[in-house]
Amino acid sequence: MSVMWTVKVVGLGVVALSLSVELVGWLLHRLRPKRTRNEVLFFPSKMACINHIFAPSSPQLCFCPLPHGVETSFSRLLRCILSASSSLDLCVFSFSNMDLSRAVLTLYSRGVTIRVLTDKDYAAITGTQIGVLRKAGICVRCDVDSVYMHHKFSVVDNRLLITGSLNWTRTAVQSNMENVIVTEDPDLVRPFIKEFQKLWLHNDPARYPYSSDPKPAHKATTPRTDKP
Repeated sequence: MSVMWTVKVVGLGVVALSLSVELVGWLLHRLRPKRTRNEVLFFPSKMACINHIFAPSSPQLCFCPLPHGVETSFSRLLRCILSASSSLDLCVFSFSNMDLSRAVLTLYSRGVTIRVLTDKDYAAITGTQIGVLRKAGICVRCDVDSVYMHHKFSVVDNRLLITGSLNWTRTAVQSNMENVIVTEDPDLVRPFIKEFQKLWLHNDPARYPYSSDPKPAHKATTPRTDKP
């Protein structure tokens, strides 16, 4: 009887030890800080084909003269933008890059909610993509204040922040010395979400029924050509 009792006790001890090890492992996994995405991109970006980014499952070969299969700062930026599954909030001073416009339109065609805030004067210059976005049905609001709306940031799915010196222009991507930070750090993402929402509400056209296009006090009457 004592032998059988000893065997049972040892067996229960082994089971308890096994469960304890699993429990400790589970707790460590839960308590371990989750790694957040943090990435820095520098521009100007190398020129490379980006068609595969928009259609990664397409079997068609691209015969454009640009290098293929090359990862660049611009391709990584596009991947970040196109990772949106539910929403994209974009606050940008100047927007004339057709590939970035293509990315936004692609998201919109997938049912992603798009909100765009931009500078009123720059929204009217030749070459801007703002009219293209509006024509597609994307909601765009322009600043109503007398100062420039000079932000350059976007928030993907309320979780991923893209910000830096980069205007969404061809010149900025291909020629200028620029920087972009991509982060999922909640402490950094939250303030930008709050700022965007504040600006979005402040620049609601419904708040200015008698002047849908208020003239700024000290902005240039003729917008500058887009160098940034």
